[in-house]
Amino acid sequence: MSRWKALSTELDPRVRQLLTQLRRLKDHSGLNMRQLAAKTGYSEKSWERYLGGRSLPPREAVEALARIGGVDPVRLLALHEVAADTWGGGRQHLDTSAPEGPAPDLVPELVPAPTVGPAARPDPETEPEPEPETEPESVTAARRSLRVALVAGAVALVLALSSAALLVMRLDDGDGEPAAAPLAVSTAAVPSPAPAYTCRVERTDGLWYAGISRTRDIELAYGAVGPEVAEAQCLLRRAGISPGGIDGMFGPLTQRAVKAFQTRAGLAVDGSIGPHTWKALRG
Repeated sequence: MSRWKALSTELDPRVRQLLTQLRRLKDHSGLNMRQLAAKTGYSEKSWERYLGGRSLPPREAVEALARIGGVDPVRLLALHEVAADTWGGGRQHLDTSAPEGPAPDLVPELVPAPTVGPAARPDPETEPEPEPETEPESVTAARRSLRVALVAGAVALVLALSSAALLVMRLDDGDGEPAAAPLAVSTAAVPSPAPAYTCRVERTDGLWYAGISRTRDIELAYGAVGPEVAEAQCLLRRAGISPGGIDGMFGPLTQRAVKAFQTRAGLAVDGSIGPHTWKALRG
């Protein structure tokens, strides 16, 4: 097992939690840095930065290491999304570099967020008209606070379950003798992984649909989960703005894509999806 240098105390606790779990997966795999680089397509120096806390690894690197370690990548990706949302300021930066070579052992491939082309850039001389308020600001703030609390609770559950799973992993004790058999852990309370959604975009009666949901007025905001979110992610990608993965989770990447689309469409830029944004997405 590798002897790791202690992580900086300046790192956010959620970032430290992610890096601690990635270090354990790397140790459990039995690979050295060179072998890990060959398996994932990211260089040795990149992995030294990631696991040393100097750069936040990209989603693709986290998923690659999770698959090498034989664990479900969904929970680590949820933790990565929260860590990416808190990562920033000072000397910290998010590493968005692509791998130096192909990752031969990995089958699934996540679509990286492409750079928005010139057509998606807002006209600096055109200011979008603010959407008229339909409810008091106090009510809106209360709803957003509730959504944030629900997301925080879900993340805390994922962290607890991930820690329990890692504690029972088999680890090599260094002298060739296998470690004790892992304790039996009940999976009855483990939440199912996020469903995989497939975009089947087609135009019907002059409107765009992705084959997941036909809603045109449901309200979606940060923290929302479900097929309606996946439908919006597919339509954002059709419009040339990547929301990250099509996972049905309204996280920071999806919120960033919604704001970029609203700016381009001349809508009120609030990062949430309502009837006006649905109309623009389907039109």
